[in-house]
Amino acid sequence: MATAVQEKLPPALDSTADQPPLFDGTTRLYISDICPFAQRVWITRNYKGLQDKIKLVPLNLRDRPTWYKEKVYPQNKVPSLEHNGKVIGESLELIKYVDCNFEGPSLLPDDPAKKDFAEEMVKYTDTFIMFIFTSFKGDTIKEAGPAFDHLENSLHKFDDGPFFLGGFSLVDIANIPFVERFQLFFLDVWKYDIREGRPKLAAWIEEMNKMDAYKQTKYDPDELLEYYRRRFLFLLS
Repeated sequence: MATAVQEKLPPALDSTADQPPLFDGTTRLYISDICPFAQRVWITRNYKGLQDKIKLVPLNLRDRPTWYKEKVYPQNKVPSLEHNGKVIGESLELIKYVDCNFEGPSLLPDDPAKKDFAEEMVKYTDTFIMFIFTSFKGDTIKEAGPAFDHLENSLHKFDDGPFFLGGFSLVDIANIPFVERFQLFFLDVWKYDIREGRPKLAAWIEEMNKMDAYKQTKYDPDELLEYYRRRFLFLLS
């Protein structure tokens, strides 16, 4: 399986690493390169051309620095963003924050109908993720199918482009890290292709894989699969 060329990251900081200076005027995005939530904000940064404005700070989540929780972000999760004398988190809030507070192409359209649908779909991503993970405990294909069908149907809403709002937007960014992982895992474990019978979803995935801002954030698929096997296969035994 071909691997996209991921943006070259500095070494992940672990418990032995010194803390970067806090609030020294540098905007820092704390991430883990395997984390889908962090990937959302990373894609947003890249699409808006902010590679020189927002510095990536990878963390080793298995051996994370104590200073991160104590001095940077008490929730001790990634992603978080250090900007203008404060640190904020939660990926869905952060993609909106970066879109609104930094230069670069807007990730929300002016059309009120599209804006309303964007809000609806971004909120739905939490439901979608929970629905899929819950399905691992039961009849997975039967239970997960409606969630993938919802994405397929939502992609029919606007016909002026291949993305959820026609043009590329925060809705695509919110969904793709998880669709990427679920596509790999379902095909590996159940030999089930989530694109089968869902032409819009298949076309969307194909278009997403052409986007440099996304390709630069993709993790090695074999390593992703191994991570998901370790994390979830006990539920299937």
